[in-house]
Amino acid sequence: MDTNNQNITTRPAINTDLPQLNEFLQFLVEAERPFDPTLKDGKIFYYDIQELIQDKDTEILVIEENNEIIGCGYAQIRSAKAYQRHELFGYLGFMFVKPQFRGRGINNLLLNDLKKWVLSKGITEIRLEVYSDNEPAVKAYEKAGFQKILTTMRCEIS
Repeated sequence: MDTNNQNITTRPAINTDLPQLNEFLQFLVEAERPFDPTLKDGKIFYYDIQELIQDKDTEILVIEENNEIIGCGYAQIRSAKAYQRHELFGYLGFMFVKPQFRGRGINNLLLNDLKKWVLSKGITEIRLEVYSDNEPAVKAYEKAGFQKILTTMRCEIS
């Protein structure tokens, strides 16, 4: 792992980042397609990025190296289910690092900054969703302290 990350910074996303973020979202969709046969063809927008940028309960961070955006992710404060111990939790999503920058701990830098934001809201539970067959992502999140608690299963019937 390259530890030469001193030219790397994170910052909140702004509207001028939208073209790059929308491109990252399509890269993410294409990377996830092999794991999800239910995804529609063509461009898919899991969420409205501009709306997330403006949402007070969401923090979208971009990560830059030498002023080039190389990744992103968001944390969003969500309400837990009535039967869960915590009232609110931080949900992480849109975790993306450009392929040529992977393997350098950049996703961990992003995760740590998102965790700090969630903690600053007085919340100590964070969750995310990852395709169970996406073994590199599952391993990376487990290494970062996440544990599997639920598997969604599907079956096509006719």
